[in-house]
Amino acid sequence: MRSDAPASQFARPTSGRLDGRVAVVTGAGRGIGRAFALGLAGEGARVAVLSRSADELEEVVGGIRELGSDGLALVVDCMDGPAIKQAVDDAAAHFGGLDILFNNVGGLIGDLTQLVALDHDDELFEQNLFLNLTTAYYGSRAALPHMVEGGYGRIVNTGSGYAKRGGGLISYSAAKHGVVGLTRAMAYQVPQEITVNCFCPGWTETALADWDRLAVLVGSAEAARSSAASENVQQRILEAHELAPMAVLLACPESAGITGQVISVDGGYRI
Repeated sequence: MRSDAPASQFARPTSGRLDGRVAVVTGAGRGIGRAFALGLAGEGARVAVLSRSADELEEVVGGIRELGSDGLALVVDCMDGPAIKQAVDDAAAHFGGLDILFNNVGGLIGDLTQLVALDHDDELFEQNLFLNLTTAYYGSRAALPHMVEGGYGRIVNTGSGYAKRGGGLISYSAAKHGVVGLTRAMAYQVPQEITVNCFCPGWTETALADWDRLAVLVGSAEAARSSAASENVQQRILEAHELAPMAVLLACPESAGITGQVISVDGGYRI
């Protein structure tokens, strides 16, 4: 059973490090994206949250407001590149600028038996690449002009433990390796006041870690969860809220010297 931490977990400090800043988080209706959004709001950022589910987004916006900040829910199909760009522009227009972008949307499309190398469905390969890699391009392409205009920018792309290693499903792993390349290339090509980093979670209690779904690969949900937990030093599955402090740091002014980096919060995954 997975449960998201309450908004109070991210209680706003006396002086927020992100007061006055505006953030956009894609894939923010639940799990890691939700934790990122609440973490940013807890430091004073106004946050626009994007996903396909209006109900989930409204719950996150409620949490943002509970923390004393302002939120905006934008329902977007992130398989539509132009729609991502429009939503980012809409968020900037609503709040009067844009400082922080978390390209977090991702996951797995299709039956897992259709995603292994010998039997991979061609269309699903393209769709999984788009969901996990190309979406980050579209979000960044829309956000960068606003960041240049405002003189401040933090772009954080969500990678994976499989962004640096083999062992994952091929379309997902290829896309997440691509996120690392996108991050490093972009870091060279933006003004100094903008940083671009890749945040890599390990196994985390989210919808992506659907143990019943993963059971098809290893025999049972219990075996899937046990196998995942065994892959890191701490021998456990992390909770989404544990990822927020590092994500917030990458968004803050004091992270100005951190760019082009691949940073993991994963319990020591396959070290």
